[in-house]
Amino acid sequence: MFTIDTSTEFGGRIRTRLTDETVLWLTTLGKSGTPQPNPVWFYWNGQEIVICSQAGKAKVHNIENSGSVALNFNATETGGDVVVITGEAAVDHVGLSEEERISYDEKYEKDLHGLGMTAEQFHKEYPVVIRITPAKVRGF
Repeated sequence: MFTIDTSTEFGGRIRTRLTDETVLWLTTLGKSGTPQPNPVWFYWNGQEIVICSQAGKAKVHNIENSGSVALNFNATETGGDVVVITGEAAVDHVGLSEEERISYDEKYEKDLHGLGMTAEQFHKEYPVVIRITPAKVRGF
């Protein structure tokens, strides 16, 4: 099981970014094996990174073909504060738990409002749940 040693400075930064950041880059592998990065909204439930996606998107197909993914946060302008997470992703046909949905909606309340969407509209538009189990993390 993946754990973050939050007693270290790096581990503390990872935890903060997983809980406070609103966008991370999800890189999947296309049919040709070419990496396909996409910015996504996400929720960290303490064990998995959870992403909601529109149906029929390339990232969903890519994950169904190969669950190997990489995730990274934006670095600073000078290339610092790098965090890269690798792991396995799968489409979850059950969906978000009630607790996850509440937390996800709270995290993105302002962003949804800025898009003129309600949480209900968002989840209808982005019904596919992707769960990523981190395996390794690296950065500086």
